[in-house]
Amino acid sequence: MKLTKLFTLFLAVLLLAGLTTGCSSTAGTITTEDAGHTPNVVSPFQPDGYELALITDAGTVDDKAFNQGAWEGLKAYADEFSIFCNYYQPVDDGISFYLDAVALAVEGGAKIIVTPGFLFEESVYIAQEQYPEVHFILLDGTPHDENDENTRIAPNTVSVSYAEEQSGFLAGYAAVKDGYRRLGFMGGVGVPQVVRFGYGFVQGADCAAVELGLNAGDVTLKYNYTNVFWATPEVQTMAGSWYNGGVEVIFACGGAMGSSVVAAAQAADAKVIGVDIDQSGESDVIITSAMKELSISVYDCIKAYYDGNFPGGQNITFRAENNGVGLPMDTSRFNLFTQDEYDAVYARLANESIRIFDDTTGNLTASDVPVEVVDVTVVD
Repeated sequence: MKLTKLFTLFLAVLLLAGLTTGCSSTAGTITTEDAGHTPNVVSPFQPDGYELALITDAGTVDDKAFNQGAWEGLKAYADEFSIFCNYYQPVDDGISFYLDAVALAVEGGAKIIVTPGFLFEESVYIAQEQYPEVHFILLDGTPHDENDENTRIAPNTVSVSYAEEQSGFLAGYAAVKDGYRRLGFMGGVGVPQVVRFGYGFVQGADCAAVELGLNAGDVTLKYNYTNVFWATPEVQTMAGSWYNGGVEVIFACGGAMGSSVVAAAQAADAKVIGVDIDQSGESDVIITSAMKELSISVYDCIKAYYDGNFPGGQNITFRAENNGVGLPMDTSRFNLFTQDEYDAVYARLANESIRIFDDTTGNLTASDVPVEVVDVTVVD
């Protein structure tokens, strides 16, 4: 594969906003001020008797992304086994806000606290020592100190990661197999997880082009990091420009940023690929979603705790081998790409007969990509 530019890695923080309901009848929305703390956290329930807890980022549990996927897994286990659960929403991003939420969850009886996303790495690093009797499930991150010099996954913490490159690969592969030839990738911020999605997307498109016998340049792919994880007019304008320039489908890999891409696609009668969870219900322009099975991984880790097998001190990666990533074929809007084709390529990922380059240093070159034919070109 020949690439016309290097991919650049950016670092930033995730910002989302809002509020939704919890998993049992509400007893009045409260803040941590009501519970004797500073008013940094909002919870839909009184802070007592909830042994399963989710700390959101400043976003909501219906954010169509990480918070929602994690909440669905926690709530599924809670509902199945009649366990009270709650979520705690900091009013802003930051370690002090997250630790206030953890304190409120512990006061409310939390035995397990789920923290969805790399923004919680520093707060979990602190909280796992402060509350050794509480178990933490950290998604998409590893606990570390504020200088990122020391990392530690304590015995009461499990760190969960995902093979985003495999999920991105499936999305790119399916798009080309379904007949799309002018592709776009819009990542939010170039953090490692987003970079892996993008690298996989490029290689999946290339693999499908090779299998279809297409010539170099038959498939083109515009690639960009927007530097935001939220909806902005600028993102919508850029996406609209891409669509007006001939791009048929954009992989919107940036949380709430994707809603700007969806708006542009609706205006241009074009298509979008969603990310993290099944986003098909958001718009009929979304043809599929490159999913991390967030709900499955949270459910499985909670089950392991109650079964007496909590994998504390470990980093567990959810991949195709353990059904940790994938496309939602039941709700995907493909015209040509079939379930049989999906099952076949998924099996090849699971048995590692397809190997995907997942470099996150920000320097992807032609020699790094393990494909033989130049069928996808990254252009400005």
